[in-house]
Amino acid sequence: MNQYPNDRNGTQSNKDDQQKNARTQGWNTSGSRSDFDASHSMIIGYLLWLFGFTGSHRFYFGKPISGTIWFFTLGLLGIGWLIDIFLIPSMAKEADQRFEDGDINYTLAWVLLTFLGIFGAHRFYIGHYISGAVMLIITLSTMSLGWLVLPIPFFIGIPILIGFLIYDFWTLNTQIADKHRYSL
Repeated sequence: MNQYPNDRNGTQSNKDDQQKNARTQGWNTSGSRSDFDASHSMIIGYLLWLFGFTGSHRFYFGKPISGTIWFFTLGLLGIGWLIDIFLIPSMAKEADQRFEDGDINYTLAWVLLTFLGIFGAHRFYIGHYISGAVMLIITLSTMSLGWLVLPIPFFIGIPILIGFLIYDFWTLNTQIADKHRYSL
């Protein structure tokens, strides 16, 4: 006896699986996108596009090479930046398919990196506590009165922080996807 009475050959089960897979990837079965179920928000992508001549939206969607090119060429002299307004939906869909969704929210991690990155807030959020603490200590000891307690010269601390930030802009999506993949 068929356990799926709605369909003869169990294809109802296949449809349910397809719908479940589409929901977990942020796209519903009709092909339209639900921004709340997606790993990368199209709304945030468009907000970052406003600063797109720096490549921020490209880094967010997991395109660090073109993000770096946009950063150094100001969005290909503004031409690439204008074209990207039409490419953001496809970049969002590609990012959702490429990066696994899980407990760590990509968008929140990117907001923390963008606005509180020098304090290591994004690293604390994704569970990299030691490197987050190192970033926080370096920031506090080079940019405040913390240098009285732990003297790290400005000309050493700042390049270390910049190195951490460049690394994270290039790899944050992958770091989060790896956490999702190996957290089982």
